[in-house]
Amino acid sequence: MKLSVIRWFILAFLCLSFGLPFGLAASHEIQWHSYNAGMARGKFEKKKVFIHFYADWCAVCKVMENSTFKDPVVIASLNENFIPIKVDTDREVETTNMFRIQGVPDNWFIAADGEPIGHRPGYIPPDQLKNILKLILNDSNQSPQNYLNQKKGE
Repeated sequence: MKLSVIRWFILAFLCLSFGLPFGLAASHEIQWHSYNAGMARGKFEKKKVFIHFYADWCAVCKVMENSTFKDPVVIASLNENFIPIKVDTDREVETTNMFRIQGVPDNWFIAADGEPIGHRPGYIPPDQLKNILKLILNDSNQSPQNYLNQKKGE
């Protein structure tokens, strides 16, 4: 009997030891979805969607990946309040054409009902993306278009 209890404690300890680091790591990065899965999940959960169009060859996309998408507040906001979707424009041509993407990066904000709220082409620094996400999330009286229409440096 004692041997059985000890085995259960060892098994539980091993599960916690190996499972815990993976769970913690997941909270430190954006949980990206594919376009179809993300849009379906957004409608099902009635959540707003953030779509990031990128290409592997795009230097500005890599800067955004390594700065904006590494910011803890951006990560938390996207994972908790939005359905984040990542679309490779070279591999997902049909989706890219549907949104009429002209260049990358391009970032789209979609309402829970699937209707576009707006988009912001180009690099978005972490602080600006935090402000945009906050305005869109809160359905603020201050138009998110003010942020969406800004160019870098404005």
